[in-house]
Amino acid sequence: MTALQLLAHGDGVSRAVAALLAAMSVASWVTILWKAWLLRGGTRAVLRGIAAFWQAPTLADAERGLAAFDASRWISPTVLALREFAARAQRPSMDVDSTSLGMAGGHDARLTRTLRDALHTVLRRLQAGQILLATVGATAPFVGLLGTVWGIRGALAGMGAASGGLTIDRVAGPVGEALVMTALGLAVALPAVLAYNVFGRFIGRIEAELEGFAHDLLDVFGQPKPMAAPLPPARPMPV
Repeated sequence: MTALQLLAHGDGVSRAVAALLAAMSVASWVTILWKAWLLRGGTRAVLRGIAAFWQAPTLADAERGLAAFDASRWISPTVLALREFAARAQRPSMDVDSTSLGMAGGHDARLTRTLRDALHTVLRRLQAGQILLATVGATAPFVGLLGTVWGIRGALAGMGAASGGLTIDRVAGPVGEALVMTALGLAVALPAVLAYNVFGRFIGRIEAELEGFAHDLLDVFGQPKPMAAPLPPARPMPV
């Protein structure tokens, strides 16, 4: 019996379960293809972009050099936020209240907040779709199991109402058809789980590189730290 024939003989619950599994499969595969395109280049592109940034003589040259390596725009938002922060620091706007809590901190505190906001925007884009893949991978087998349990219930109820004794042929056929739902649930869940794990590994590496890059930007473009006073020479111990 084909899947269409199985759906034709099923009731409303079986068809609803099959439709839900189909929707979950389509959503997960669309997310998988989109994430694969989004993460193209992976960590190598991020490392090349960061290296090109630090090799540039000026911030403007670094932004232009990133265009060849940062096609997915993982690094550019942080650099853009840094440039806008530097422009505001040189030409403070009259609309900004200098007594606000946002302006209460020092230069490094405001720069840290600016870089953190830009980094979180990139990380949200990196993590997009991961929750959907995790949800599909965790729930699709149980949705398929629900369809199997419901199909077995209907098959047993139909055999109980039929005349004649029960034979292995009469039991195996309907039960085997109901088990197809479990197989469909696993077929939907496995690609989602594999993609979630593979993408999570790439995302973790990119996130670590971007966080290190933001810390380096803070060290280079933050205010210089005052040199610590040298310790006084130790006095000789009394004999």
